[in-house]
Amino acid sequence: MSALRERSAHSRLAPGERLLAYGSVVSAKGVGVGVVVANRLVNSVGAQAGEAGSIAAQMPRTSGALLLRVTDQRLGLVRPLDGTPVWEVQRAWVTRVERRPRTQLMARFRLHFADGSWLAFLTMRRTIEQFRELIG
Repeated sequence: MSALRERSAHSRLAPGERLLAYGSVVSAKGVGVGVVVANRLVNSVGAQAGEAGSIAAQMPRTSGALLLRVTDQRLGLVRPLDGTPVWEVQRAWVTRVERRPRTQLMARFRLHFADGSWLAFLTMRRTIEQFRELIG
């Protein structure tokens, strides 16, 4: 990863908080040209599940690639150029990472949350494996 993305992933961490992993992702819930294509590709299985007040429903619509970062305290999306937080949840709320079948270069995965909701993202396969090792 570039030095800029590395700095962005480390930005605005709480004192003593440790960055464990990060990777570029595209939300399947978002808007924008790249995400519209992603939504069409995953439309049959959805981009989000959960009621209006669920953890997944709290994520705002986004466009373009973001950095998904995992720390010892939280999981969140930040902008890759300046590290501005877009959305964050407590790490304990994330129960598992589920890789979804895809044959394209970009792989699809779901983040599952403690309340039963989930969000879908697209990223490189090796990034999913790194997240699965940390989260389960």
